[in-house]
Amino acid sequence: MSGVPAVAPPRYGEAALADLTPSLLAALGVPGEPNPLGLAPVTKVCLLLIDGLGYELLRDHPDRAPYLCSLLDTGRVLTAGFPATTAVSLASVGTGLPPGEHGLVGYTVAIPDTGRLMHQLRWDPDVDPEVWQPNETVYARARAAGVAASHVGPTLFRQSGLTRATLRGARYQGADTVGERIMRTVELLEADEPCLVHAYYPDLDATGHRNGVGSEAWRLQLEHVDRLVEQLAARLPRGAVLYVTADHGMVDVPEETRIDVDASPELTDGVALLGGEARARHVYVRDGAAEDVLAAWRELLAGKAWVLGREEAIATGWFGPKVADWVRPRIGDVVVAACGQTALVAREREPRESLLIGMHGSMTPAELLVPLLEVRV
Repeated sequence: MSGVPAVAPPRYGEAALADLTPSLLAALGVPGEPNPLGLAPVTKVCLLLIDGLGYELLRDHPDRAPYLCSLLDTGRVLTAGFPATTAVSLASVGTGLPPGEHGLVGYTVAIPDTGRLMHQLRWDPDVDPEVWQPNETVYARARAAGVAASHVGPTLFRQSGLTRATLRGARYQGADTVGERIMRTVELLEADEPCLVHAYYPDLDATGHRNGVGSEAWRLQLEHVDRLVEQLAARLPRGAVLYVTADHGMVDVPEETRIDVDASPELTDGVALLGGEARARHVYVRDGAAEDVLAAWRELLAGKAWVLGREEAIATGWFGPKVADWVRPRIGDVVVAACGQTALVAREREPRESLLIGMHGSMTPAELLVPLLEVRV
């Protein structure tokens, strides 16, 4: 595509988040699970997911995260899926499948045949999470094989649609402070039975969105994350393994590189719904307008974004090696991934999101690459 660097899609089947939890199940001895990451056998695993802890962000801050950075040499680098955003990544971790198979393909996506979007973090009360995401989760597969499966996260999320879609089968343990999350996790790992404990920390991402990853506020929050991981690692029971990863990275977007779709008639002509987020857009078009919309977006965003039609994005592997037939209508007729510091905001439709400083979703290394760090006791 003219004026933009070549895009490297996620490494599905080799080193993507969707490969992590099946590999963990295989390491725990669950029959029939693949182990593409080649993880060593274990009886007790904690998977700690730090929302927004991109590999490049961690690598560039050894002074603020000395403990985490000390693990980089023995760790590895994974890719999130596309879009590199929380709902998509949590579904990949929860199912062990790429987005094209689990069906959560963006921040907001079209609900087919309804003419409206669904926000996949806030959910839609009319959408059954177990219908929207019908695949068996890794936690249900673990429990069926005699491995205890638990999740430690904010109490607020216990009954959310996203939790039901991606975490069903796990015993949900609400924990709202750092100290509570550490101790709930340790208590679960101290059980006699084989176990998989998935713990989640959301605050680094929230700080980056509001303040930017270049801010002192974000760097101070990273220091808290580093201390959290060090404290948890020091309390692991014998025989347990801690893996630390993330759902995506983040980039700061200055005002001068933001394009307001709502104020650009060339970008709204023929568009029925604007989904996704500022760094990764699903554009749903009116009948018969697909070619014109694709051409207009490509022309206006030349050198600023990768712009593909739905079938080309699927064929290129953006959403995985396979895309289920029932997932296809959720993908935009035009799919856009920003490069550089471009952001496609929508100040009228998305006033809150358009004010964010830190953003993610695209396939730049800063957004797509995540660490996989290991601590064995």
